[in-house]
Amino acid sequence: MTTAEQHPTADRQPPVRPALGQLRRARARFLAGRPLPEDTPDEVAAAWRRARFHGVRHDRAAHPAAPAPQPPDPALLEAARPVLARLGPPLDRQRATLVLTDARLRVLWATGRTPFDTRCPDLSEQRVGPNSAALALRTGRRAEVHGPEHFLDVWQEVSAVSVPLRTPGEGRQVGTVTVASALCAGRAPHPQATLAEAAAAAVEAELRARARPPEHVLLDAYLTACDGPDRPVVAFSGHSRLVSEAAGRLLSTRDLDDLERAVRTALGQDGTGIRLPYGAEVEPVRHLGETVGAVAVLEPGPGRATAATAGPPPTPLAGHSLPWRHATRRAAELAAAPAPLLLVGERGTGKTSLARALLGGPDPLVADAAEGELSQLLPGPPRDGLVLRHAERLAQPDVAAIVALLEARPATPLLVTYTPGAPPGPCLQRLLDTLAARSVTLPALRERPEDIGDLLTAVAPPPAPGRPPLTWTLDARRAIERYPWPGNVTELAHVVRSLAQRRRVTGPVRRSELPDPVREGPAGRRLSPMERAERTAILEALRRHGGNKARTAAALGIGRATLYRKLRTYGS
Repeated sequence: MTTAEQHPTADRQPPVRPALGQLRRARARFLAGRPLPEDTPDEVAAAWRRARFHGVRHDRAAHPAAPAPQPPDPALLEAARPVLARLGPPLDRQRATLVLTDARLRVLWATGRTPFDTRCPDLSEQRVGPNSAALALRTGRRAEVHGPEHFLDVWQEVSAVSVPLRTPGEGRQVGTVTVASALCAGRAPHPQATLAEAAAAAVEAELRARARPPEHVLLDAYLTACDGPDRPVVAFSGHSRLVSEAAGRLLSTRDLDDLERAVRTALGQDGTGIRLPYGAEVEPVRHLGETVGAVAVLEPGPGRATAATAGPPPTPLAGHSLPWRHATRRAAELAAAPAPLLLVGERGTGKTSLARALLGGPDPLVADAAEGELSQLLPGPPRDGLVLRHAERLAQPDVAAIVALLEARPATPLLVTYTPGAPPGPCLQRLLDTLAARSVTLPALRERPEDIGDLLTAVAPPPAPGRPPLTWTLDARRAIERYPWPGNVTELAHVVRSLAQRRRVTGPVRRSELPDPVREGPAGRRLSPMERAERTAILEALRRHGGNKARTAAALGIGRATLYRKLRTYGS
């Protein structure tokens, strides 16, 4: 880019760039849709094109109408506030603005003023186009953007310099400090570049001085959430739990295990303000940009059963895990109304079985899009409902017929199963959009390993007369639970039935009898942020105790069996 990009300690002259007048003319041609001059720097043109691709309007105000969301971790703001507050008044007199952002370029703090309104809650390129803060995070060093290098009209007379902020020790980028002022006639270096670097250094020094163990941060979040003895709160840190007395009365040990797995899944998707079943509202706890745990507040509404008393799911399908119970209950709630329902999931997750159970009756009508035309069943599906399997394989005429039917009769009792894969065509996408408001996604088997025991019993064929039912050694069960099952329940059922048919020995199934992929175990997988934090804590504890697992488990507050299981899970 023609912006100044230089390391704070680099002793070199900025590169020669086109004059501001040339860039203004080039930007005008770009906005008019005309070819750019040959001397337009490729980096500047690419930044303008990215802004247009993201839908940024050059004539928009720098600040949207909606306020900025609250930052999930106040540690950076608390450390930076005293530093930036001291710099605010002098910058105000110099008609300059001082801005602090987090690693997502959300503005946490701003002071001072410039000739133009440069304050906005989000400095990401997707919202405001190219700017020095976004460039500093991308390059990892001081960066400047001047006048016409910006995409927004309101920033054409503004120069800005930004310096990235890094965590103590690890050096991860957690935000930026930016100084914006009236356009610098001579361009780089920005006259406030030294001030921006000094401010960043002072903020990093405050971060070092305020650094606290992650466990203390989680404990503070837990105590804040408790807010009284009768509020049910659970805090998870990966290797330990904090459970309030009220939460202990509501949740069994199995429910706590299920909730922790669901929280890990949600945190792996980087969710904030996550809502989970049974009234659990979960907030990640972050410390210096890293997720160190989560706090769940359980607030059952009036008449809502808690997890400990909720009972079995409203279908006969096997499974007691939190993700499975949540999905089946939601599907049952939606299926109670006479309207279409879309069941989404990987192949073999049980979509058709759930659809049959929801319709009830001895022999519901099931049509498979993979087996041919559906015209004879449309436009009038039976009064009791129709299960349409494999919607991803619908021919275009059938899709059009179903869309027309739903537009004419939106209360049609139609249950549709869909397995995501290749991008759907426009006609099928229209159908999916029509059904999206009433859809349920079934969890993959690898997301509910606690259901393996129930499923092994449910999918096993009845034993031959005089023979005992199929049982499993502990080693075989562990291998089955650790395998990711890409074919989900269907694959598991095939393996179990095949074993039952070809076995010629008695006794529990041993690990050596399992198929090679299941017996040998899965390849290493990518850990979620919470799992990485847990693995780091375990390895550090092992190092401190000289590899003694008994002392390590005692120090972490977990049993030795739990420690061995976690070491196997994380491949340590």
